[in-house]
Amino acid sequence: MPDVSPSEWPKAESPTSLRGLLPFMRPYRTQIGLAMLFLVLAAVATLLFPVALRGLIDSGLVAGDRSAQAMGLRGHFLELFAVAVALGLFSAARFYLVSWLGERITADLRNAVYSHVLRQSPQFFETTQTGEVLSRLTTDTTLVQTVVGSSLSMGLRNGVMGVGALIMLVWTNPYVMLQVLLIILLVVLPSMWFGRRVRKLSRASQDRVADSSAIAAEVLNAIPIVQSYTAEDREARRFSEATENAFITAIRRTRARAGMVAFIIISTAALLLWGLYQGTQAVLAGTITPGHLGQTVVYIIILAGAVAVLGEVYGDLLRAAGASERLMELLASESPVQSPAAPLQAPAPQGGSALTFDDVTFHYPSRPAQAALSGFTLQVQPGQTVALVGPSGAGKTTVFGLLLRYYDPVLGHIRLDGVPIDQLDLHALRQRIGIVPQDPVIFSSSAMENIRYGRPEATDAEVRAAAAAAFADEFIEKMPEGYGTFLGERGVRLSGGQRQRIAIARAMLKNPPLLLLDEATSALDAQSERMVQAALESAMKDRTTLVIAHRLATVQRADRIVVLDHGQLVEQGTHTELVARGGVYAGLAALQFNA
Repeated sequence: MPDVSPSEWPKAESPTSLRGLLPFMRPYRTQIGLAMLFLVLAAVATLLFPVALRGLIDSGLVAGDRSAQAMGLRGHFLELFAVAVALGLFSAARFYLVSWLGERITADLRNAVYSHVLRQSPQFFETTQTGEVLSRLTTDTTLVQTVVGSSLSMGLRNGVMGVGALIMLVWTNPYVMLQVLLIILLVVLPSMWFGRRVRKLSRASQDRVADSSAIAAEVLNAIPIVQSYTAEDREARRFSEATENAFITAIRRTRARAGMVAFIIISTAALLLWGLYQGTQAVLAGTITPGHLGQTVVYIIILAGAVAVLGEVYGDLLRAAGASERLMELLASESPVQSPAAPLQAPAPQGGSALTFDDVTFHYPSRPAQAALSGFTLQVQPGQTVALVGPSGAGKTTVFGLLLRYYDPVLGHIRLDGVPIDQLDLHALRQRIGIVPQDPVIFSSSAMENIRYGRPEATDAEVRAAAAAAFADEFIEKMPEGYGTFLGERGVRLSGGQRQRIAIARAMLKNPPLLLLDEATSALDAQSERMVQAALESAMKDRTTLVIAHRLATVQRADRIVVLDHGQLVEQGTHTELVARGGVYAGLAALQFNA
């Protein structure tokens, strides 16, 4: 993939959206140059055909010696065949190079969009549906491929041929072509008006297709819930309404484009017939020869065909412009969380990382009026285990999100080993942190590869050791293919507890100095929880650990318990100290332990 910097990506409001493809075309200047060369040569070969035809009519078919006439005809037909051979070879070379460019540039564009989206902060996905992104990666890039790999080449080829035919006609029939040029002008201006409408409708049509894709992606990822609420018919109707809207918009686009095609065909036919009429009048008047007329007719056919094809290509270009606009919008979106231009180097942690939250205040972009954290201050020493507890919505998970720099705080600073985390390289920061989320993510691959996701260079032995430490080898070994068993999309072949043990093994394999546990044992049965809790306590040694837990029995042995409520730190201390204090934690403990 070419190295295309974000500064080269045009903004979505650019009126010439297809210019956004230029950064992706620059690395292939040689192939583009060769394709243009063969395109011009093929066009020249086509333009030579009427010249050879004129020689055949005027010289090969005149009355005279039959032997000389036969030899003349043979020579003229050989000339025509030579033109045909050249046209075939040059056209084949052009087709191959242009098709290669279409596939290559589209692959690079798709990779660039996907890579860019992967680097967006969660704020991006609060307003952009996954299905819409997938639609842009597939449908829109396919439209761009059609243009780059076919339509654009056809347009350039017919443009060259049309200009060449026009030059030849002006040279041989200047008076007639002055009238033809006026007719062409009458064709082009209305076509441009049609084209603008087609472009707007193309963009709207692609947006409606993306809407239906977004609905399908959302529902297919929640099939068990949909079926449990017997909502299959309701969701099918919702999808049907979205596809019907897409159909209606597409028909409006097709109607506008059909009108443009009809206008271009009728006007070019008028152009052809007018030139033919003028030519026949000139032959009858004796001002041109029949061969001259034949040459003129073929050039007019080439010109008319070029105009017709250019009209079709113009429609394709306008449709691709809508797709390009949507892709450029994705590429132009910039994550508010970026690595600094000159990142600092954090010292190597000794026995875990040191953490400092200094008067941190944060609002989620989608909830600007409500503070998720307010004046949050906390210091964690290397090697400590600190538990974050509190009611739902208190801000516990927000602490983890800020540590991983999914977002940056509005006020205050966060330091890791004495260095502000916004001064660290994002990759280096996140390499120092391991997380076991409450809802673990399992990829569509084997158990071995899912655990190795924590450290891609890990050996099979290291993966097995991490699985054993997380008590995951117990069920993995019993699977049909052991560690090579395919776990299904989102781990559908595993229970909730098994998915969590895979996630714990993944974090253990990463072996980070800072470990974040977000309800890491919430889906385990009592026996499994005891085993995994022992494994987690072993994993917590020689590293700093932050634990979120609603079940207070799992955090009683933490070095410190921090109580959050409405985004503020309201209490901190050991389990015994907090129960004795009789505050928020004591109330939560009474509810759970008395129950």
